[in-house]
Amino acid sequence: MPAFHIKFKDRFAAGEILASVLNNYKNHREGVAVIGIARGGVVVADAIAEKLHSDFDIIVPRKIRSPYNSEEAIGAIMHDGSVYLNTSTLKTQHNISDEYIEMEKSEQQKEIERRLNIYRPNPREYKIKDRIVILVDDGIATGATVIAAARWIRKYKPRQLIIAAPVAPKQVVKSLKYEADQVEVLRNPSDFKAVDQFYQHFAAVFDNQIVEIAKRRETNF
Repeated sequence: MPAFHIKFKDRFAAGEILASVLNNYKNHREGVAVIGIARGGVVVADAIAEKLHSDFDIIVPRKIRSPYNSEEAIGAIMHDGSVYLNTSTLKTQHNISDEYIEMEKSEQQKEIERRLNIYRPNPREYKIKDRIVILVDDGIATGATVIAAARWIRKYKPRQLIIAAPVAPKQVVKSLKYEADQVEVLRNPSDFKAVDQFYQHFAAVFDNQIVEIAKRRETNF
């Protein structure tokens, strides 16, 4: 018998619920930066930044796709070329060549550059050092993009790093605890199949929606 799940209305509503869990960071004296993972995580981050009165920014990690299933991540890459590879996944997927990984990295970096040019057209440093950083996604499946982003953020020495998402599988939540000071996940089901099963409305998020959020929050960058 399939498990019954109470679903989030949409990404923004899920962000508002997450913000209530993170309420002690509202107007925090140490300074808080909420960073959303594009695309869907930006909508959730928008709701959190609104409630916490915090700074806001956008980050664009991209998954390195399995050659056998483009939906499955074998790792992820950041805009500076730093890479996270899931060694346990690679062990189960034989014969993935170094050439394939290099080609996939190159393709994903081009897409990262394209998106950042649209979302953050005026290049500037991320406000990370000595601040509380809340890294946000709309849901975490394999954890690859979140881990790549968290490790990149760590290099810039935040005071505290929090990973926040409405939903992630139990095993992934366990692994994320090694990547951040705190992990806030509202739902961590053992029967997780896909992020969209936990939302009533999970429409695709397009570049123009991200640009609209970025422009509205420009003063908080």
